[in-house]
Amino acid sequence: MAAGDVIGCFGLTEPDHGSDPASMRTYAKRDGGDWVLNGRKMWITNGSVAGVAVVWAQTDVGIRGFVVPTDTSGFSAPDIKHKLSLRASVTSELVLDDVRLPADAALPEVVGLKGPLSCLSHARFGIVWGAMGAARSCFEAALTYAKSREQFGRPIGGFQLTQAKLADMALELHKGILLAHHLGRRMDAGRLRPEQVSFGKLNNVREAIAICRTARTILGANGISLEYPVMRHATNLESVLTYEGTVEMHQLVLGKALTGLDAFR
Repeated sequence: MAAGDVIGCFGLTEPDHGSDPASMRTYAKRDGGDWVLNGRKMWITNGSVAGVAVVWAQTDVGIRGFVVPTDTSGFSAPDIKHKLSLRASVTSELVLDDVRLPADAALPEVVGLKGPLSCLSHARFGIVWGAMGAARSCFEAALTYAKSREQFGRPIGGFQLTQAKLADMALELHKGILLAHHLGRRMDAGRLRPEQVSFGKLNNVREAIAICRTARTILGANGISLEYPVMRHATNLESVLTYEGTVEMHQLVLGKALTGLDAFR
């Protein structure tokens, strides 16, 4: 995988358990020296093109991770069809029916949700940056369009309402980039906490969607055309708002950090 010779996928979310992974039903039980896995995972990126899946499952001692070669008997990954967002991404269900694995398929160093959640913190940090990339693309498209599109005998960028939109978009875009830089410096220093990642993911995705929607208004009807990047980014960000932790989950993470009180249950 590190060399790029094999694609991997990450199997945590289930059909009935997304924000509450502790209640997952996928189960791994011992059978002699082997593990036998049964369960389902849902909304898994690269599931049907991966050569190996990291699957999280309940065991008698808690949640553990398992390395599952996708050619193992009992494993299948049907694609999820009819998506209106992230259409360029392969998204699959993972089906595990009596998937038998050797003892060393279990990840050895962690038991419980700390394993998958530590992975999610890194993925969320990537989203902090990626959301700003989408926002920047939409902002730049709107700015270019505003300077060239003429109505009432002048470029629409010369009207106060359009300039106010562009100014507000620029503010949120550059605040989000500065926040991402700040979190990156904390990560480099080994001082980045999970609730700070939630802060960045929640803010930057939410503001990126707002920037995309405002850009769409500047482009008018052209904003829905694939000749411009705006609607594609806006639609994809609707998925980003949900994956790697919904808005509500990140709000609760921040609420717990602020009050010391756990409101998840």
